[in-house]
Amino acid sequence: MIEVVPPEAAGTRLDVFLAPIVGSRAKAQALIENDLVRVDGLAKQKRYSLLGGETIEVQALSEGPRPEVPPAKFEIAYEDDRLIVVNKPAGVVVHPGVGNREGTLVQALAGRVAGGNDPDRPGVVHRLDRDTSGLLLLARDEATMFALQEALRRRDITREYVALVEGRPPARRGTIDAPLGRDRRTRTKMSTDTDDPHEAVTHFETEQALPDDTLLRVTLETGRTHQIRAHLLAIGHPVAGDPEYGHAGRHGLSRQFLHAQRLAFKHPETGAPMELRAPLPEDLVKALRQASGERADQSV
Repeated sequence: MIEVVPPEAAGTRLDVFLAPIVGSRAKAQALIENDLVRVDGLAKQKRYSLLGGETIEVQALSEGPRPEVPPAKFEIAYEDDRLIVVNKPAGVVVHPGVGNREGTLVQALAGRVAGGNDPDRPGVVHRLDRDTSGLLLLARDEATMFALQEALRRRDITREYVALVEGRPPARRGTIDAPLGRDRRTRTKMSTDTDDPHEAVTHFETEQALPDDTLLRVTLETGRTHQIRAHLLAIGHPVAGDPEYGHAGRHGLSRQFLHAQRLAFKHPETGAPMELRAPLPEDLVKALRQASGERADQSV
């Protein structure tokens, strides 16, 4: 099925536009989420706001049974009645989205997380990319979700990452203040070369200088999609092993060397200071050893 978006539909959400065409909004969302909808040849989110004039191609939704997907693996770093901090391994998707409808973290935590306006993202205060490991904060009720989102907006939540990057930045510490948005040419990537820029600020500090790489400690001031990866590429030092923003396979890596190591915030109910750390996963420890040419300290 092919539809051309009329000019008067400009500003309409993609799922809303498709609803009367395919029979219901739920079916429209299912088609989008199963990667069966293309807008001018590109996959879009259900919230995508149409411009008018686009060509939408819709493939039929198979009614056959879906293959069973095993539940996501994770570790609980901290849990109480209000919130959960998860140590997420690489390879786990946080919430359902295009091409990832099953086997996500929030589905594995069903009944234990809640809050927010998006039923696909209950309790999700912030996100980590599929192949970024480390600490993730989730709420267990609406009030906690609101409080944590407000703390994030005020930049009262510290998110500290460890990243191994190619080469050596020109300064031991610095700030990358460069707006990010969808790349003009590769729409699946985020970039400073964009038509839709949004504020993005990343701070970094050298942790260890290696022969051909540098281990950085990185903190986020904002939380844009792929922010660290896109920002470090923008200054000429992509994350080691990054298949989208750098060079896959560096130092034997099967994913980007990026780990959310430290999370600090005030408990939304008690006000008590919270600080949690996640050890570097074994695949990153091995890559660090290879990059350094000697045994790396596993307590990094």
